[in-house]
Amino acid sequence: MPSDLALARQFLGERLALGESVILLAEGDSGAVQGFVQLYPLFSSSLCQRILLLNDLYVIESARGQGVARQLMQKAAAHAKAVGAARLKLSTAHSNTRAQALYESLAYQLDREFRSYSLAV
Repeated sequence: MPSDLALARQFLGERLALGESVILLAEGDSGAVQGFVQLYPLFSSSLCQRILLLNDLYVIESARGQGVARQLMQKAAAHAKAVGAARLKLSTAHSNTRAQALYESLAYQLDREFRSYSLAV
């Protein structure tokens, strides 16, 4: 997507103010942010429980390959457990094999039963 910093700040500010999003940060030794993961609450009527959508995972270029993404994914799982979520859910591009390898190494299961669709409205 094209970058629109003002729109992103407004959108994220609203989500955080309304409790509709949680952002977890990874900081380096100097305290500088190296990456983040963003979670949105969803609900499962079949499970009758909350689930969390892991919508964004980002690590700055200079910190990639250093375990930052793994650390963020572990923080996300710990947060999900702490709030009583039944599961974390995410999706990634078919071509993003690096992310897929990370997710599978953390015991995420590829959904082979359901196909996802979306409709722009």
